[in-house]
Amino acid sequence: MKAWQFTTTHEPLREVELADPTPGAGQVVIDVKAAGICHSDVGIFEDEKWLDMMTPPIVPGHESAGVIVATGEGVTDFEVGDRVAVWPMEGHGYTQNGGFGEKVLAATDVLVRIPDNVSFELAAAATDAGMTSHGAVMGTGRVTAGDRVGIIGFGGLGQIGARVAVLNGAEVYVAEVNEEIWPRIIEAGAKAVAKDISEFADKDLSVIVDFAGFGVTTAHALETVGFGGRVVQVGMGRLEATINTYPLITKRLQLLGNVGGTKEDIEGVLHWMSTGDLLPAVERTDFAGIPGGIKRLADGEVRGRLVALY
Repeated sequence: MKAWQFTTTHEPLREVELADPTPGAGQVVIDVKAAGICHSDVGIFEDEKWLDMMTPPIVPGHESAGVIVATGEGVTDFEVGDRVAVWPMEGHGYTQNGGFGEKVLAATDVLVRIPDNVSFELAAAATDAGMTSHGAVMGTGRVTAGDRVGIIGFGGLGQIGARVAVLNGAEVYVAEVNEEIWPRIIEAGAKAVAKDISEFADKDLSVIVDFAGFGVTTAHALETVGFGGRVVQVGMGRLEATINTYPLITKRLQLLGNVGGTKEDIEGVLHWMSTGDLLPAVERTDFAGIPGGIKRLADGEVRGRLVALY
C-alpha cells in the first residue's frame, strides 16, 4: 500500500510503499476512504515536543474513516463491508500507523459505526475534530442549556464546538479574526461574533472554550469569563502562554485542559450529522495532496476542516 511517512521534525513526509497490514486477534483492516488533516499534523513538523508522543518512522493521520476489508480471529461484532471510523485516542498516527496510508489496522474496541447517511469525509472530521470539540464543550466544559458560552476560533474544531453548544441550548458568542466567515458563524446559531473574546466581557460567560490556543487567546479568555467560570484549553497554536493570574484567583476560575474525547463523543457528533443539524465546512484534497494540504493548513489557507479523500 502507498503511505506518507513521518521521520522527524522539520523533515518532509516521504511517500513509501508498505506491506498491507494483516489483522490479528480482535483486529480489522480498514480500507481508508477519508483522512482528516489536523493542526496537530502541522505541529509535528514544527515542534520537537511532539517527538515525545511519537515513535517515528510512523504514518500520521489520526482521523480515519473507511470500510472494513479483513477481520482477525475472534471478531464477531464487525464484518467485511462495515463502514467505520476510528477512535484516535489509542495512538493512531502517533505510535501506530494512521490514515495517511491506504489501509489502517485497528482493534475493534476503537471502531465507531458510521450512519448510512453520513459521508466518509464528515465521518473522518467527526473522529478528532468532532470528538475533541464535543468533549471540550459537553464533557470538560460541562455546558448545559441556558449557559452563555464563548468560543475562540471557528476553524475545523471551533465550528463544530460552537454548533454543538447551540444544539444543546447554549447562548453562544464567537471570537474569530477572519471576518469573511462571520456570516457563517451567525448562520450556525451564534448570538454575536467579534475579533477578540474580550469584546464579550459584559456577557458574564460561564464557559469559554479556546480552540485557537495562541497564548494571548488563553490570557484574554481568563480575563473575560465570568465569576466562577471555566476556561477550557483545546487549541495548540502555541504550546506556551503568559497569563494574568489575578483574574484566575479573584474570580475563582478553572483553567482546564482538554485533549481528545470518548467514543461516545464521536457517536454524539455522528448523530447530529445524520440528522442534518451539524454539517461543518469541509475542504477536500486527495492522497497525493496531503503534504500540500498540511502546508496550506500551516499557512492559514484552509477554511473549515481539510479532509483527504482516497
